[in-house]
Amino acid sequence: MLLTVSVFAHAHVEIANDAARGVRMSFGSAMAIQISSHLVVAALLPAIYWLQRRWPVAERPRNLLIHVAAVVPFSIAHTLGMAALRLLWFGGIVGEPHSFPLTFDRMLYEFAKDIIAYGLLSAGAGALRHYLTRPAPPAAVKAAATLETNQEPPAAPLPERFAVRRKGREIMVEVADIDWIEASGNYAVLHVGNETFEIRSSLTRLEGELDSKRFVRVHKSHLVNISRVVEVTPWVSGDWRIRLQGGAEVNLSRRYRQRFEALAPVRA
Repeated sequence: MLLTVSVFAHAHVEIANDAARGVRMSFGSAMAIQISSHLVVAALLPAIYWLQRRWPVAERPRNLLIHVAAVVPFSIAHTLGMAALRLLWFGGIVGEPHSFPLTFDRMLYEFAKDIIAYGLLSAGAGALRHYLTRPAPPAAVKAAATLETNQEPPAAPLPERFAVRRKGREIMVEVADIDWIEASGNYAVLHVGNETFEIRSSLTRLEGELDSKRFVRVHKSHLVNISRVVEVTPWVSGDWRIRLQGGAEVNLSRRYRQRFEALAPVRA
């Protein structure tokens, strides 16, 4: 954007200078001259930005000597580049005469202008580097830290089957086939149809490991597979009675009724 504005501004100055010398220049020719110069400058901008990253003046004042020396190759590349583009445009495409002699005086003249141009471009590259590498504001850092703190650790995969030992053999029990689970001291009893299997685990631990949308605590000693429930009926003292597909019945105590109804609302 700035280079585009600069092209129009310099083209206007070019026309005014020639008019003061009694020479009439068309706006198209002035634009072509300035565009050729600015195209080369645009091509050299990445090199200037790299120099600012590699030897930033703001960090070490002695790096200024490197940038002073860099003006020479910058000016040579700029002058030769725009001379080639003008020769290509005026001589090869438009077919108009255009003189741009690469004499010592002309090179010295362009070098004097390029000192200012390099200084401005280098300052702009330094400002851009400072903007891109600036530290995040304290509020953003605090928000990011809070977000990271509040993020829950990835959940462990839910078990799909249990390996239970029976008569010296390991039997695989699918979690989906479990009707209900009963606490029994340091063990838990898995009720699968008409069969029962013991595993060494507490009911609380199993409740945390199993899918909470499938298995729900209905009593201090019972977990039921909600998909196996076929009937819920009132019982004594405000408790309810749950009947499962296999015919087994377990209590639904008042303490755990809210959890049960979150998955399977009981309508009066």
